[in-house]
Amino acid sequence: MKMNDPAHACFSSIETPAVVVDRQVLERNIARAAEIARSAGAALRPHIKTHKSLRIARVQLAAGAAGVTVAKPSEAIIFMEGGIADVTVAYPLVDPQKVERLIRVAQSTGSTLRLVADSVEGVTAIAAASATCGARIGVLIEVDVGLHRCGVDPAGPLAGQLALTLQSSRATVFAGLLSHAGHAYGAADAAGVRRVAEDERHLMTDLALRLRQSGIEVPVVSVGSTPTVWLGARFEGITELRPGNAVFMDLTQLSLEVAGPEDLALSVAATVVSVNDRFAIIDAGSKVLSSDIGPHGSKRLSGYGLAKLVDDPARQMPVVNLSEEHGFLAHDGRPPRIGARVRIWPNHSCPVANLADRLVILAADGTVEDWPVDARGCVR
Repeated sequence: MKMNDPAHACFSSIETPAVVVDRQVLERNIARAAEIARSAGAALRPHIKTHKSLRIARVQLAAGAAGVTVAKPSEAIIFMEGGIADVTVAYPLVDPQKVERLIRVAQSTGSTLRLVADSVEGVTAIAAASATCGARIGVLIEVDVGLHRCGVDPAGPLAGQLALTLQSSRATVFAGLLSHAGHAYGAADAAGVRRVAEDERHLMTDLALRLRQSGIEVPVVSVGSTPTVWLGARFEGITELRPGNAVFMDLTQLSLEVAGPEDLALSVAATVVSVNDRFAIIDAGSKVLSSDIGPHGSKRLSGYGLAKLVDDPARQMPVVNLSEEHGFLAHDGRPPRIGARVRIWPNHSCPVANLADRLVILAADGTVEDWPVDARGCVR
């Protein structure tokens, strides 16, 4: 359908609650990611756990991405079976059955599959499954650059030991090094993010150099987090970038000075269904907005998002509380009318997309399409 004022008409007319994506902003963010990678001389493999959409992944590939990154095997299977020919599972897998299932799908679809390990157990599981399938799988060693979640110590001996094991096996190939500087979300500002990005680059390139000096080839040095990719000043020695959240952005990125308001592609349409002396109650609760206050437990923001009245965008109300089917907007003594539409920018866009069956894609000319969230709920 065509609309004279796309945003106003869309948020005034679609059935709520709905997760809405501004296609023009989406494509601009995708193009910028591709340009950052081109300027860095690096391959782009964006993380699709943010959107879980085959349609969006195809837009990313058309813009220059070399492949995609996923978090879980079930995501990888949907994307390989959906025609995505190059998939990296950036999660340490230790279950040989899961690995074997992945490899069988890669073989049947002709997809290139790369896996990640940070332990002897992980390398053993991948090698066993790969041998069972008669395959030879590329494995990246995950490196802990400061988040202290997964990864080997970049100053320790384990990276070299795992690389040699992968090299010597007939079922595996040492594909390189991979990191995620998620602790950038705890930085105070953009300058802090840049320091994290440069620290990550030094840790990764120094480790790669030590491995090469010991006679181990390191084909790939892969880094990935939206803040460090967007604000990183230098990428010398980095061969691959894996931003995820950048496709949508959100209030967390805004607070870090990574994005501006014009870069926020995803928002939630909701309707005011009740009012009282303190709150306007909307039809979007935790089952739509999620109760995530920010990536990696970030406490940068209070509440669960920021709502604007569609009929008066200058009027803003914080989302201060959630129950499963209700959101609480603090109206500061000026309650909006029941039936009023609001547009909500969430703190963290990734879990919001995962809770939706479909994304309402709003084009610049007012055309609205529904794009399925193909890998919704894929947590195994």
